[in-house]
Amino acid sequence: MALYVLIAELQVKPETVNQFIPLLLANAQASVQNEPGCYQFDVTQQVDDPTKFSLYEVFADEAAFEFHGKQPHVSAFFDKVKDMMAGRTPPRRCHRIAGFHKH
Repeated sequence: MALYVLIAELQVKPETVNQFIPLLLANAQASVQNEPGCYQFDVTQQVDDPTKFSLYEVFADEAAFEFHGKQPHVSAFFDKVKDMMAGRTPPRRCHRIAGFHKH
C-alpha cells in the first residue's frame, strides 16, 4: 500500500517569521514523536522569500492523516499562528510511490 502524503504551503507575515518557525518546528516534531502513523514531517523555507514555507508530511494512510488533524497540538499550533498567517494554498494530497534518500 502506498504511503499517504500531504504537501502544504504556508505564507506568514514578514514580521512574524522568527516567531513562527519555532512553533512550526514544535508541531512537526510532536507529530512524528507522538503519532504512530506520522512517519515524516519535513519543513522547508523558501530561499528567495523567507515568508513562504512548504510542509511534506508522510503518513501510513489517510486515516493516520485524519488522526493527525484531530490532535491537540495541531489545533493549538493553528490557534497560535492564525494571526501570523498571510496565506495558505489548498494542500495537495498524494500517494507516495517511491522515495530515495541518503542518510
